Amino acid sequence: MIRLVTSDYSDLDGGQEAGHALVTFVACAHAMLDPVTPEERVRTLEHRLLAQLPTLRALGVFDLFAVRDPALAALLADENEPSMT
Repeated sequence: MIRLVTSDYSDLDGGQEAGHALVTFVACAHAMLDPVTPEERVRTLEHRLLAQLPTLRALGVFDLFAVRDPALAALLADENEPSMT
């Protein structure tokens, strides 16, 4: 069952399957953008959200959909930058 409105994200898995990756990404993004989400929780959710990017990129999700929130779009753009290490 897909629950897009929830405050309990403990049951989200690592997103190994394509559908789970999308659900995890959307749920984490919603929670991260909620101003009442504590900063510590946002950091945890950010890690989970970013872990879904390889799967979502392989599916072409970001070729079909644009992220409209400026802060989230900037976070994703930063992840596209080549590492300077």
